[in-house]
Amino acid sequence: MTRKPVSPKPRAKSRKDHRLAHTPHRARAVGKETEGIVDLYGLHAVRAALTNPARTGLYLSATRNALNELRPLAEARGIFAAEAEPDAISAALPAGAVHQGVHLRAEALAVPDLEEACAEARLVLLLDQVTDPHNVGAILRSAAAFGAAAVIMTQRHSPALDGVVAKAASGALEQVAVPLVPNLARAIEELQALGFEVLGLEGTAEISLPELDVPARTALALGAEGPGLRRLTRERCDRLVRLPTTGRFASLNVSNAAAVSLYELSRSSLLEAPSPDTPSGKVSSGTGT
Repeated sequence: MTRKPVSPKPRAKSRKDHRLAHTPHRARAVGKETEGIVDLYGLHAVRAALTNPARTGLYLSATRNALNELRPLAEARGIFAAEAEPDAISAALPAGAVHQGVHLRAEALAVPDLEEACAEARLVLLLDQVTDPHNVGAILRSAAAFGAAAVIMTQRHSPALDGVVAKAASGALEQVAVPLVPNLARAIEELQALGFEVLGLEGTAEISLPELDVPARTALALGAEGPGLRRLTRERCDRLVRLPTTGRFASLNVSNAAAVSLYELSRSSLLEAPSPDTPSGKVSSGTGT
């Protein structure tokens, strides 16, 4: 008598399987779109995502108090919302994530085209291999506060636009365009063709930013801490400028340098100060995120 083949029993899920089920997916840039699911957390970041029509939310979990505030925004977008305990939210996020009782699983934002993002802009930033997500988030926050239309980064050697960046940006990731380019030197040439004068922030430059006659359309390039701007980036810039620092420290953290530079450019009448009634004016000036 022929025996029927015995199907293997399904393997019981291990503790590792359960951990993987809660591991956030890293966003991956592909052409002009980004594939992947991101986990956003923090009140400002999640509130901004829920009010951004370009962001597709999948589900929201929050503690009771946070859910009372955010449920109407989620329901208006057709996003499922459920109450959860803080420990359950922590288990679904990377270790150490300061989630403030809020977790939104969402689709990654589509990557904007550089020319479209900068067509009407007067001020944009370029980041030359700035890899720290907290620095990038802080730069996005300053860009939103001072009216920069875009923060341009490279596809490689840049952090994923995930929950860490979004939390540090305190909602600004949903407001400022972030084109991802394969080659920063080529992006500089494209900006110059659009009428931008490209300034490179360099500590040893002869001219300081306050001394500069600010161009009508300005792109400011900032390098990573330590190496600064790469040689090819420096060579493509129209001119190099520095911040006039004094005292024992000759340089600033890149996010602080971005904030000071953006303030100086806006003080030089390049930009009008954001009104409290405009979306950019809603970026909190406090330290909470």
